[in-house]
Amino acid sequence: MHAYRSHTCADLTKANVGEAIRLSGWVHRVRDHGGILFIDLRDHYGMTQVLCDPDSPVFAEIEKVRSEWCIRIDGTVKARDEGLINPKIPTGEIEVFIRDMEVLGASEELPLMVFGEQEYPEETRLKYRYLDLRREKLQNNMKMRSDVVASMRKRMWDKGFREFQTPIITASSPEGARDFLVPSRLHPGKFYALPQAPQQFKQLIMVSGYDKYFQIAPCFRDEDPRADRSPTDFYQLDLEMSFVEQQDIFDTIQPVIAGVFEEFGGGRKVDQTWEQISYRDAALWYGSDKPDLRNPIKMQVVSDHFSGSGFAIFAKLLEQEGTEIRAIPAQTGGSRKFCDRMNAFAQKEGLPGMGYIFWRDQGEGMEAAGPLAKNIGPERTEAIRQQLGLGVGDAAFFLGGKPKAFEAVAGRARNEIGDELGLTDKDRFAFAWIVDFPIYEKDAETGKVDFEHNPFSMPQGGMEALHGDPLKVLGYQYDLACNGYELVSGAIRNHRPEIMFKAFEIAGYGKEEVKKRFGGMVNAFQYGAPPHGGCAAGIDRIVMLLADEANIREVIMFPMNQRGEDLMMSAPSEPINEQLRELSLRVIEPD
Repeated sequence: MHAYRSHTCADLTKANVGEAIRLSGWVHRVRDHGGILFIDLRDHYGMTQVLCDPDSPVFAEIEKVRSEWCIRIDGTVKARDEGLINPKIPTGEIEVFIRDMEVLGASEELPLMVFGEQEYPEETRLKYRYLDLRREKLQNNMKMRSDVVASMRKRMWDKGFREFQTPIITASSPEGARDFLVPSRLHPGKFYALPQAPQQFKQLIMVSGYDKYFQIAPCFRDEDPRADRSPTDFYQLDLEMSFVEQQDIFDTIQPVIAGVFEEFGGGRKVDQTWEQISYRDAALWYGSDKPDLRNPIKMQVVSDHFSGSGFAIFAKLLEQEGTEIRAIPAQTGGSRKFCDRMNAFAQKEGLPGMGYIFWRDQGEGMEAAGPLAKNIGPERTEAIRQQLGLGVGDAAFFLGGKPKAFEAVAGRARNEIGDELGLTDKDRFAFAWIVDFPIYEKDAETGKVDFEHNPFSMPQGGMEALHGDPLKVLGYQYDLACNGYELVSGAIRNHRPEIMFKAFEIAGYGKEEVKKRFGGMVNAFQYGAPPHGGCAAGIDRIVMLLADEANIREVIMFPMNQRGEDLMMSAPSEPINEQLRELSLRVIEPD
């Protein structure tokens, strides 16, 4: 017999009754039923109930066993009495009578329990992550993550892609976040960087003639953490293709992503039609460039109804350039109690409040109620109702100002209204491509034009577009939104050196600076670069959605905490003096 096991803890069935077997695993829990000791023995694959009574030669040893001890048992498979069958587990029809036992690894008192669903502080969970990972939920999450990656790989190979690896130590590159720098011992005073993404390398692979590339790529960004973002590193399904247009990328990645969600989504509906929404419309309708389309609410501009109206706050606001009033329609939200609740929500978000109108039946017909209705009068109120398509029992909420200043809050209010009123379909994955991103933005204080989005995107209209108003230049850039999260980001690349130099010049980067910062790519583009484009899908975020988790750390094996610290391995750590001398570095304490 094998030294540790003849079967896993998920293998045994009624067909094995009478067999002598060997199992190894962890003691999930111990139960004493009138002198008979029952142990739920757990391994990566499942659970088996094992037991012994005073007749067992190792009964005295079994009495010493505690939760999370790692043990090996030899025993005989027995059928459970019919009334004791556990249909919830594959081994529920049998149990194993223990004949022999060996302790493979005893456990000290546990800082957190593996059995049950007790809540522990995140700091405790991350410090003892190896124990936390033994818990059933995390075991399932990590298995799903592994299976998702395997499925992605297979789907990409089936589409004619090959996987190539790109460097982990490279040059610093502005990708929109801070680099992790790595000092060079052989070149004192110089630094490598960990790649924020394989962006330049995958474009160079296209220049090298490989046509279709993909990689399950680690990426490193020194970012502030969020619930849906790791503060240090993450993984993405990275791909690039030559001789393609924007729609070709969509047609390639959509069946891969949809297939993964169908395979691992637990039966939830996966939208098959993926709408394409302009960045501008997404901001207007949803207050976000990653809208949750499970929520049917679509915001609208209603400025005309408030211009010159009796509601002085909005009327005066609209006299300022670049301002507008937007409405959030709320079907079934027509009660003063709900409107007051949403007003309180707006105040928590830092606003004075949200204006509202709600419509009710007064027996003799519909009546518009609320402070706004009284101020603007019945004619304007009725025009708003008709524009928004609302009726009795419905409401509308209003925000005003310069869109950039209130869009994000409006988007959060839309989500809150959808959730509160039960309008959001929680049993669904709703996808949309966000397209037509502006390439440039103007700093409100300095008036300087800089890149708003990916500087490597091909401008729509090519060189000709760059000779007009830069704030009107759109890029062939796109994101895929799902349920309020950005899952995919990509672009058709700017592969023409003269267009690239002009694009950077508008943002204040001279030709020599571009050559210095992106020399490898700029040089390569002078030797017959093909039109190419691609995208990257965030694996951590995809698994987070599939596992129905609110925090990305629940689907990462060994995540950092909110401060970017690894409490288990005590990282980051202070270097020793010998290391600093070798690297010609000196640490200066911050003030």
